[in-house]
Amino acid sequence: MVLQQLDTHNSSFDEDGFLLNPTPWNPKLVASIAHFDEDGFLLNPTVWNPKLAASIAQLDGLPNLTNDHWYVIYYLREHHLNHGTLPVMRHVCLANGLERHCVTDLFHDAKEAWRVAGLPNPGEEAKSYM
Repeated sequence: MVLQQLDTHNSSFDEDGFLLNPTPWNPKLVASIAHFDEDGFLLNPTVWNPKLAASIAQLDGLPNLTNDHWYVIYYLREHHLNHGTLPVMRHVCLANGLERHCVTDLFHDAKEAWRVAGLPNPGEEAKSYM
């Protein structure tokens, strides 16, 4: 299923071009658009967009994604798309000028950050490091 383009007409962006506070979709719409594996990872990362990320976060109990959340999310996506691997979470934080434990401070754990970033299941070995 093809996602509709995110309506950015009335949206705010930060100085780096990140969309600030997209309105999440309701859970039924998320389920109809995005399909997840048994561990909650997005099966098709190409359907990901900021609105879907906000919806996943809200369903996971993170109602408001801050700029710091978005820096981590975009870093994870860029790293995975360029290298196909899970980065060292401490490096994710340091690369974004954040405290070294930012991922666990911002998200419940690295697994949740990976899920909100819309990335596929990294495999059993990688999940053991999350």
